Amino acid sequence: MPIRTSKTTITIEGACTVEDALPLLEALQATPKAKVALKTCTHLHSAALQVLLALRPPLLSLPEEPFLARWIAPALKADGR
Repeated sequence: MPIRTSKTTITIEGACTVEDALPLLEALQATPKAKVALKTCTHLHSAALQVLLALRPPLLSLPEEPFLARWIAPALKADGR
């Protein structure tokens, strides 16, 4: 599973598939003040993206993967983060 949680951070690593969307939602609900780290995320399924867009958690880092950095990162920080 590409989602690791701690008390303050939810880290998404590698490919985050459709099967990871529900665990991501549950992690965000269980730790509402946690920041999300996307630096090493290489693929983000649209279901997981929808979770992030709906809940708008604070971001610790944005993805470095070129496609995600160009097209997804701006949507995630569209509210000025």
